Amino acid sequence: MGTLTYDSKLTVTFDDRILAHLQVVIWSKVRRGEQFSFTWTDPARSGGRTSIWVSPNISLSFEFYGSRIPVINRQWIELLNKSAHSPGGLQLLPEPTGAPEN
Repeated sequence: MGTLTYDSKLTVTFDDRILAHLQVVIWSKVRRGEQFSFTWTDPARSGGRTSIWVSPNISLSFEFYGSRIPVINRQWIELLNKSAHSPGGLQLLPEPTGAPEN
């Protein structure tokens, strides 16, 4: 399990594999100076939802608890990127079934 910290005020826990994929998508958009929303459900809160506004001007940090970098599934990155570019913003979508691609 790793953590995403938003604006030094909100810290959320995600599996390292999920967090690695989110990092790829989020960093690519922030690098281009793009702003977008990111929404996820929190199973610990009986399905409650959290939504944040991601902007190059707001600090984000990714902390991974595992020492190994997960294999990146390009299909999943493409799905997350499509979501991030949609009017609803980035949604945490399930990983597509099948073997991860490098």
